[in-house]
Amino acid sequence: MSFQNLNTDEYLLTELGKRFARQRLDMGITQANLAFEAGISKRTLERIESGEAVQFTSIIRVLRALHLVPNLDALVPKAGPRPMDVLNMQGKQRQRARSPQTGAVREQPAAWRWGDET
Repeated sequence: MSFQNLNTDEYLLTELGKRFARQRLDMGITQANLAFEAGISKRTLERIESGEAVQFTSIIRVLRALHLVPNLDALVPKAGPRPMDVLNMQGKQRQRARSPQTGAVREQPAAWRWGDET
């Protein structure tokens, strides 16, 4: 099943849990052994595999124990500059993000004072 077809958090967590369980079984590891290797409780691993919400650090520990940490690059690829940004910035790294406006500086409204209601 592709992750693109999953519309809710629950379906996504369930699919991730199934994949973790399949990977564990393919490696011939019991839940107790994987939980020990990951440094989490067996109950937490059961929650992960059943699609329940857990802390992300628990998922990272399971990924590490299953030797899947290198696959995190596909989850959030390293951001690189766009070619036009490189030309415009002449090799400098970007330090700030511009607001979604056209780049014009937005004027701040004058401070409100008593008697300005009209």
